[in-house]
Amino acid sequence: MDWIWQQPEWPDFTYRTSALDDLERRFLLQSGEFVGAFRHIGADDQDRLRIELIRDEALKTSEIEGELLNRDSVQSSLIQQFGLGKDGGNDGGKDGPRVPDAERGIAEMMVDLYRTFASPLADKMMFGWHAMLMAGAKDIEDVGTYRRQGDPMQIVSGPLHKRRVHFEAPPAKAVPQEMKAFVAWFNDSAPAGKNPLPPLTRAGIAHLYFECIHPFEDGNGRIGRAIAEKTLAQGLGRPTLIALAYAIERKRKAYYAALEHSSRETEITDWLVFFANTVLEAQATTIERVDFYMAKARFYERLRGQMNERQERVVARMFREGLDGFKGGLSAENYITIAKTSRATATRDLQDLVAKGALSRTGELKHTRYHLAIAGER
Repeated sequence: MDWIWQQPEWPDFTYRTSALDDLERRFLLQSGEFVGAFRHIGADDQDRLRIELIRDEALKTSEIEGELLNRDSVQSSLIQQFGLGKDGGNDGGKDGPRVPDAERGIAEMMVDLYRTFASPLADKMMFGWHAMLMAGAKDIEDVGTYRRQGDPMQIVSGPLHKRRVHFEAPPAKAVPQEMKAFVAWFNDSAPAGKNPLPPLTRAGIAHLYFECIHPFEDGNGRIGRAIAEKTLAQGLGRPTLIALAYAIERKRKAYYAALEHSSRETEITDWLVFFANTVLEAQATTIERVDFYMAKARFYERLRGQMNERQERVVARMFREGLDGFKGGLSAENYITIAKTSRATATRDLQDLVAKGALSRTGELKHTRYHLAIAGER
């Protein structure tokens, strides 16, 4: 069977709009909920939360591709690029340790995506993103340009003697023309374009369309997700800060299966419904993150001056785990390790935190676990 780009209808996708109508309405409704929640946060806290959301998205979109980046380095680079103060420089010396190329590159791309969401898509923009992502890469020949190698671009798995081809992209010589058509479609389908599409529908088509061309030697997944986020932001008229990569990473196998399933035919209703639901999950997660951040602020306000240095260190570490928290809850052993203290001191500290309403306790004896008591703060 031919690939999707070999179909005579390509790239004219078909789908049932009725399958997406309710999902589009939910997207706009939840967008309003996010804006309302975000406005309840002070300006300084908005800056900090914005950095956290973009940082985690940068980490997750890289993790999907198997690249594990340093959280603090990504955050440091984001803080610098947003001009929010010195937090670890790129050049070393008195301003802090050097930020590695990979962390700096993904941070630069995410900041550019945030700042230029309303601008039309162009080759130059994508080339810039690719150069940022590939900063320091030694094994990539075509950096900051579309792939030029003659061999077919294939996504495969399995041992050499039994390779499975999940997808084959158009040959390199066809990429410039394919991308010219893609960029034209993207800008024509924008809210102010000739043929505007609803946000979820346009984002789903944009992501699949781009991934089927697979125009770069590497980095297609990260740039494809950035394009989807740009699409959603244009649909709302503002940066979304949506946890799209976070949601995709949590259902990575289903995501790749859906992409593969949709790589043969131009009828893409199933893909659009899957992607729309993924966006809605990401949106709900972002709203939860805002609520969590507000609960964190109220938690610290309530307990100001009541925790010792060890307790503050452990509580900060628990908050750093985010919505998912410590898997199964914090154990006494976790506390001992983080606080670098004795078991007796850890027991006293934990009992004190429970008594003050900072932590809740579940289980008994060796199965005892502790959780942040923030339900009433949210």
